[in-house]
Amino acid sequence: MTALTDWENFYIIIGSSAGALIGLQFVVMTLMADMPAVQYDEQATGAFTTPSVVHFQVVLLLSAIVCAPWGDFNVVAVLWALMGLCGTVYSVIVIRRLRGQTAYDPVWEDWVCYVLLPLAGYVTLIVSAGAAHFRERPALFGVAAAALLLLFTGIHNAWDLVTHLVFVRRRQREQPEIAGNEKSE
Repeated sequence: MTALTDWENFYIIIGSSAGALIGLQFVVMTLMADMPAVQYDEQATGAFTTPSVVHFQVVLLLSAIVCAPWGDFNVVAVLWALMGLCGTVYSVIVIRRLRGQTAYDPVWEDWVCYVLLPLAGYVTLIVSAGAAHFRERPALFGVAAAALLLLFTGIHNAWDLVTHLVFVRRRQREQPEIAGNEKSE
C-alpha cells in the first residue's frame, strides 16, 4: 500500500481544489439567481451546470478513496472501475441532455468539453483499474491523469457557463434600452 501513500499529497491538493470549486459553483449560482431573469431552462442546467459539479465530486471522491487507509489495493482498483463505469453512463446521460435542451445550440467545443474529455477521464479510470493488477505504478499515473482531466474540464466548463450567462444576461439587459432609444428617435 506504499504506492498509494506516495500519492497522498497529490490527492489532498486536487481533492481540496475540487471541494472548493464545488462550493464556488454554489456561490456563483446563488449570485446569478439574484440577477434579472433570463430564460434558461432546466434542461440546459442539467446539460451544462450539473456535469461540472459531478466531475468535481468524482475528483473529491477519488481523493478520499486514495487517502483512505485501505488494507488491500484490489478494493481501491474495484472502486476506480465502478467510478469509471458510473462516469461513462453519466456521460451518455449528458449526451442526451445536450441533444434535448433547446436553450443553446452546442458547438464542437461543447461536445469536446462536456462529453469527450470527461468520457476519456472515466474510461481512463476503468483502464487504470484493470491495469492496477499488473502494473500498479502506471495505473496510479492513469488515475491521477483522469482526476486532473476531470478537474480541469470541470473548471473549463464552469468558467464557460458563467461567462456565457454573464454576457448573455448583459446583452439581454442592454437590448431593451437600445431598442427603447431607437424608438424615441
